[in-house]
Amino acid sequence: MITQDIERSRIYCLNEIIEYELNSVVIKTIVRKATGNICIIAVDVDEILSEKISPFDTFIQIIDGTANIFIDTKLNILKAGQGIIIPAHISNTIKANQRFKMISTVIKSGYDEILI
Repeated sequence: MITQDIERSRIYCLNEIIEYELNSVVIKTIVRKATGNICIIAVDVDEILSEKISPFDTFIQIIDGTANIFIDTKLNILKAGQGIIIPAHISNTIKANQRFKMISTVIKSGYDEILI
């Protein structure tokens, strides 16, 4: 896994700031704060982001290709332009049957607040 941060105060085309790497998962951090983070991730074919359980909701948006996202063993197939919220405290696994790029957003504060 390759992880890199990107420069602040600069305009980016998200699909162009990250490239696929053969047999790899590449992660570029857009924002990293104590209260959450935003990452852009490129996943090569047949790669798997291991099963995990986060204490926070995670918003995933696909920006290139198609991803298989398993939430509590239920398969969700997302295509470019689609997004899904992975609920806190639920097991999830992300698999690449083909290459894809995604944005992952985690907000660590206020997740228990009720919106009115």
